[in-house]
Amino acid sequence: MGSSRRSRAAILAALLAVVVLAQRFWVDRREAGPPAPAPAEAPAARESARGGERGAAGEVEAAFAARASGVWVEVAGRVERLLADDNAGSRHQRFVVRLASGHTLLIAHNVDLAPRLPLAAGDALSARGEYEWNPEGGVLHWTHRDPEGRRAGGWIEHGGRRYE
Repeated sequence: MGSSRRSRAAILAALLAVVVLAQRFWVDRREAGPPAPAPAEAPAARESARGGERGAAGEVEAAFAARASGVWVEVAGRVERLLADDNAGSRHQRFVVRLASGHTLLIAHNVDLAPRLPLAAGDALSARGEYEWNPEGGVLHWTHRDPEGRRAGGWIEHGGRRYE
């Protein structure tokens, strides 16, 4: 049983190291200026990326544990709570999603750039966006395409429709 704990600790340490390195990579890229336009992602690549949804909660938990920000993740979960819109600056639809792991995540979806989602508590959804750490569990934003086409952007899938 002791070696099992050591194995888990080693895996967690490796995940945290990857998150920290990824965060440093993204910070370095941000300081270097805007990235070149990314080619449109092929549907097969999207399906391949979504195949890792079981591990998505682990990505968020590792980013949370490392206090990482600027990490692109995909998540799947259920809407736990609908919050009032944030109308300061760009308008954002806000809601809390509970991942299968139990971790909760605030999603701030920009409704000036993407359609509003017709959500109710208990609805299932999946999303791709940029994770930003906070002590409450983190925020997922950039759940829409980049209007300037400089990055791949994100999305939310709900009720058989993709909102981007």
